[in-house]
Amino acid sequence: MKSKWSCLAVACLATLLLSLDMTVLHLALPRLVGDLGANATQLLWIGDMYGFALAGLLITMGNLGDRIGRKRLLLIGAAAFGAASVVTAYAPSPELLIAARALLGVAAATIMPSTLSIIRNVFTDPGERTAAIGIWSGMSAVGFAVGPVIGGLLLDHFWWGSVFLINVPIMVLVLVAGRLVLPESRNPDAGRIDLPSVALSFTGIVTGIYAIKEAAHQGFGHVGVPVAAVLGIACLGLFVRRQTRLAEPLIDMRLFGNRAFSASIGTNMLAIFAMMAMTLILAWYFQLVLGWTPLQAGLATLPGGLSGAVGGILAARLIGLLGRNGVVALGLALTAGAFLSYSLLGLDTGFLAVLAPQLIGGLGVGLTFTVNNDNVLATAPRARAGAAAAVSETAFELGGALGIAILGTVLNSSYSAGLRLPAGVPGEAARESIAGALQTAETLPPALAGQVIEAARSAFVEAMHLTALSTSAILAVVAALALVGLRGVPKVIPEERLTAVH
Repeated sequence: MKSKWSCLAVACLATLLLSLDMTVLHLALPRLVGDLGANATQLLWIGDMYGFALAGLLITMGNLGDRIGRKRLLLIGAAAFGAASVVTAYAPSPELLIAARALLGVAAATIMPSTLSIIRNVFTDPGERTAAIGIWSGMSAVGFAVGPVIGGLLLDHFWWGSVFLINVPIMVLVLVAGRLVLPESRNPDAGRIDLPSVALSFTGIVTGIYAIKEAAHQGFGHVGVPVAAVLGIACLGLFVRRQTRLAEPLIDMRLFGNRAFSASIGTNMLAIFAMMAMTLILAWYFQLVLGWTPLQAGLATLPGGLSGAVGGILAARLIGLLGRNGVVALGLALTAGAFLSYSLLGLDTGFLAVLAPQLIGGLGVGLTFTVNNDNVLATAPRARAGAAAAVSETAFELGGALGIAILGTVLNSSYSAGLRLPAGVPGEAARESIAGALQTAETLPPALAGQVIEAARSAFVEAMHLTALSTSAILAVVAALALVGLRGVPKVIPEERLTAVH
């Protein structure tokens, strides 16, 4: 019998790589302007195309894995991800880079739900399953944390494409090890995938996320936002209606009648709504306010990721003491406290001032997502583990996009309202963002430039304080909702409960 812990190692390795890939591109974006001549619109598409393809296909790929085999889909996705990474690294133009990023997103959509569904099928003991998901969550947190560090090191010595070539040897290792140690599993009673449902889910999710992102970039009044939003809502509404009428739906809507499933999906989505935006804002704060290099900023976030790994591992043990609702609520409360601390950061904060919140917040994130992901998988039939994992990952993507759009708007509006520029300084670009203010300052005499920089830094920090307080309040409310919504969920969800949807 193949070792279940070897299977976990392969799943964690694939997850680690996906987490790395999500963060290393951010550091490379400035290089693309000079090396490829990418304009502002192309930069947005280079950054967003991966997420569009990934989020739009998660549900489809999760179901495909349930039908053709999760191991087979994971290995196909790993090979495609490695090949797309090479194409991305050597893309000669912005247009080809956008296309390559789309291919990476498609490949990632096959890998994400496959890793969780393999864990769900290999670990049949409830306690071991929770511990395995904790380790899986921890590796994901480590990937997010070390991505900026690795990216910064590579960009200090090589060209921008090097951040994608690191994918290749790791994917080769996943392919070889996965072929040797992973068992195959699938839903033996699954029918054909309903193609109209695929089209509706893809269109609804992609247009919905596009509307959210455009609202963040262009404003809610931009003509494309309401059109995309209406189309997305209509397609998702038709998708849900169709699922209730199919014998073999992509998503069994009865799953949402299980309180543990629906409450976990909801709290995860709201939690990532708050966390994703604040993580991005802190990256701007480190680099644009404190003047740290990308590598220094990456190192500053590393303790949070490592602490998240610790939280993932501790979650299984704490369930026995606090219950599932208690662990999720504790994790969210710790993260709320960390973001409350960020509202105290100033213009000249040192690393030690951000270390404690990073450690506390990371621990909370690890606790929250480990238990919620375990709840989602444990309350779905093993035969539909891929579909359940895909729902969880899709909610994650939607929540992150909403958080960046809404809390990003709060930040930008507060920054613009609080900016006090010296007389005679052109304010349009400076009021859009702190980056625009710093670019404006480069065109001014030194004395006036210094005043603009200080005004922008002060306005950004005040806006960050408001956003951090808002984020903390949201997380506190979600903690209370989790305490109530997950109340009564057993500490150990036994295998026999998985065959029924309540």
